[in-house]
Amino acid sequence: MTKFYFVRHAEPNYNNHDDLTRELTSKGLRDRLQVTKFLTNKSIDVIYSSPFKRAIDTVKHFADSVNLPVHLEDRFRERRIDSIWIKDFDAFTQKQWSDFSYKLSDGESLGQVQTRNIDALNVLLKQHKGQNIVIGSHGTALSTIVNYYQPTFTLKNFTEIKHLFPFVIELTFVQDNCTNIVLYDILKEPPHEAPLL
Repeated sequence: MTKFYFVRHAEPNYNNHDDLTRELTSKGLRDRLQVTKFLTNKSIDVIYSSPFKRAIDTVKHFADSVNLPVHLEDRFRERRIDSIWIKDFDAFTQKQWSDFSYKLSDGESLGQVQTRNIDALNVLLKQHKGQNIVIGSHGTALSTIVNYYQPTFTLKNFTEIKHLFPFVIELTFVQDNCTNIVLYDILKEPPHEAPLL
């Protein structure tokens, strides 16, 4: 059995419009301690992250606590929207979820995001079979992974969690088959579990 713990980053500073360097807020820095608390008893073997600062910083406190490095995997980055800041994000998101091939001229479709994330996951599934893996991730990218294994996860489900920073989604694999998906709201005490598969 192989387990992935995808960690959606803690609260980011949206005043920073640069996707790569957007940092956590002071609340985000505090909330990442809940990530460490949640993962501490999970016997984690290896840690990966999107190269975006907010994702790295969300898992780095835990990584340091267990003396493990954070390996960067570019394919787990968040979707590229466009080269400009989108003001009506909700309308754009609705279009993308209704058509996985929809994208702006300098952006990515959800289908493209899903393909690269699943490709990266499959590589790690082969490399770390039987292990427990943490991956620092993002809300939309992670939602496309869930949708791949559970197609009934759609815009409605994404909307319910899009303001939740951070959360953890656990994917359990037996051989190459995803057999269980659980979302954990780790800011609740005890963490709230929501089965997705």
